[in-house]
Amino acid sequence: MKDSIVDSAKFSRKDVRTLSFLFLFGIFLSSPAAVAKIPPSIKESAREPIKYVGGVKCDKRYYDGRLRYAIGVHSYQAMRSNRTKPPEGGMIGWTYNHQPYLCYWNGRYYLEYLSNLTGEHIPPGRTLLMTSKDGLNWSNPRVLFPKYALPHINGDYPDIGHVELPAGTFSVMHQRMGFYIAPDGRLLTLAFYSFCPTPFRGPNNGQGLGRVVREVYEDGTFGPIYFIRYNRHAGWNEKNTNYPFYKESKDKGFIKACDDLLADKLMTLQWQEEDMADDGFFAIGVKDQYKAFSWCHRPDDVVVGVWKNQKSALSPDNGKSWTRIRENKSLMCCGAKTWIQKTDDGRYALVYNHSATEANRFPMTVMTSDDAHIFDDLLCLNGEVPPMRFFGMHKNYGTQYFRGIVEGNGNPPGDYIWNTYSVNKEDIWVTRTPVPIRGTVAQHFSQDFEKASDESELSMWNLYVPKWAPISIVEDPAPLSSGEDRKGGNKCLELRDEEPYDYGIAQRAFPESKKVTVEFRIYIAKVGSSFLSVEVQDKSGYRPMCLRFDDRFLMMDRFNVDPDSLPIEVGKWYHIKMKLDCGKNEYSLYVNGKEIHNDIEFARTDRVKSLERLVFRTGPWRGDVRQFIMEREPATKAIYVEDLYGTDDKSPVSIYLIDDVKTK
Repeated sequence: MKDSIVDSAKFSRKDVRTLSFLFLFGIFLSSPAAVAKIPPSIKESAREPIKYVGGVKCDKRYYDGRLRYAIGVHSYQAMRSNRTKPPEGGMIGWTYNHQPYLCYWNGRYYLEYLSNLTGEHIPPGRTLLMTSKDGLNWSNPRVLFPKYALPHINGDYPDIGHVELPAGTFSVMHQRMGFYIAPDGRLLTLAFYSFCPTPFRGPNNGQGLGRVVREVYEDGTFGPIYFIRYNRHAGWNEKNTNYPFYKESKDKGFIKACDDLLADKLMTLQWQEEDMADDGFFAIGVKDQYKAFSWCHRPDDVVVGVWKNQKSALSPDNGKSWTRIRENKSLMCCGAKTWIQKTDDGRYALVYNHSATEANRFPMTVMTSDDAHIFDDLLCLNGEVPPMRFFGMHKNYGTQYFRGIVEGNGNPPGDYIWNTYSVNKEDIWVTRTPVPIRGTVAQHFSQDFEKASDESELSMWNLYVPKWAPISIVEDPAPLSSGEDRKGGNKCLELRDEEPYDYGIAQRAFPESKKVTVEFRIYIAKVGSSFLSVEVQDKSGYRPMCLRFDDRFLMMDRFNVDPDSLPIEVGKWYHIKMKLDCGKNEYSLYVNGKEIHNDIEFARTDRVKSLERLVFRTGPWRGDVRQFIMEREPATKAIYVEDLYGTDDKSPVSIYLIDDVKTK
């Protein structure tokens, strides 16, 4: 449902959903194929509200799980943490960054995340905000909710015991909700102030101070901070907190927006695990703590809710009551968040870590459904996990804590799903996935980049773009060759890399082929510390060959031993053609029309039966993670990892240009 429907009519959210359902039902009567499949009744599906029926599973030894990739996914690093040159400003950068949230409001994207100085549960904590016009290139962070000095705490708390903290101890924050667009169009942003009695006890056990709220104005400024709900059962109220209750605001419109939020049982159910009050405010009791609530409406208008740890339930009345919370046994969760949403094509997507170990917070996967009940087609969205650059308590490796745009919080232009998440709990990323979601293509391609104004228009390419390894469309810098006519210019794809611990990737799928010819032109503009690898892979990421370009040689063997390298030059275009044959386990290489080798053997470690993707990567492959895998990692994970050397400074730049890419 587009947000323009809500904005243009003065209906409540319930009215809009009811009208939308009636509209879809009318379409169903006239054209059954035009709407999503109606799921089984609540009674039939309540025992296991979500089922994964696909046979594809992850391989725990690899960051991408050896999965096929969804086509056209673009992943951008929105915020790169930096200890000595922080993007958020200040003398010292805060390197624990986690729990991000997204919304789309008045033509802009908004991203909120929490931050601690070094590790999880370690004070001080605060919440920051970034904005973007396109969802891919983000502003520097600004502090949204600052660090908070606690009064003297001396008390007993359920499930925690006696706690005594001296006055002036800083709080930490915990996020289970980021934004709310009120019916009148106001944008509210929220956070939760709490504290941890020890680094091993979380801030979301009911002992926290409460939830704060402030308004974000269209000009980019913020309104005053208020508490929208105190944890009164834990002893916090108007008299012992630093911010007033929202009812004290002189802005009646702001008070009304807060009242509307408090009346929304789905939005506020996200608060339950931090609040833990047994006062009837939540439709689910506090006997059991259910974490990180996400939801969507099925085709029959029943709400399906999902929580961490494979939990889900159904609600027939928009969150006022729920079926018994059940475990989805077919999902392979790892303790991180699960995201569910309806997509613009009328189907459904579930984004989470389909983990093979219950500990790996990778890969980032998606599965799809016609009815929000039966899910299939497990695909990888992001299979990259760079090294953790900074030490810290409770820092898990991987892409984790996925969140999209909640129902009612905006619908950006274009047919995409948007997700934000943290990587290694230190960097914030955003991924844009085209809808419909698919893992294969039917036709070979020829790409010259002339029609693309920037890289975001490369709808069939998968891009992985760190801040310091950007990918862009640029003009050809090479001088004209004899007889060449370039009046209209020549555009090409640039991979630039100054990132000491990560790389950029441009990847293009083609039809699964036992034999394939791959061609492209390459221009080596500058070689610093990053070399370019070019691989043709199968559906699972097995890579039987690798071309490696630097400032002196083109190497053709995966292990750089044989055959002999070919001398090349910087500042010159080269035409590369490869004929790959999986039956013979070999390929032939042609450079500028001349055959260089006709029998280069595939790597014996990666035998493949077919090939289907071409990968340009500004660094060596790092997919095998067996040395890092532990079935159940300790709570102190990453506390013994030292900060990596030179992570705060760019490395010498490498620049590679790609053009005229084709397969057949």
